[in-house]
Amino acid sequence: MIPPLQVSPLIKTARWSALLGGIIYGKQRYDYLKPVAAEERRREEEERKLREEQERIYKQLSEANSDTILK
Repeated sequence: MIPPLQVSPLIKTARWSALLGGIIYGKQRYDYLKPVAAEERRREEEERKLREEQERIYKQLSEANSDTILK
């Protein structure tokens, strides 16, 4: 088995710098996108409630207007 090669300190420093830079960038991006996603979820919830209310009204109207033998 071949012994592992020595990695240059410059390469090690660059790799660790890239890792830490990526972590910092990811945290900043997450903090930027979190409120945007919360607003989208709030808006979708409002739209879902409105859609359910419209479906309920439509169902009531269609039941009231249906001509059946049971009436």
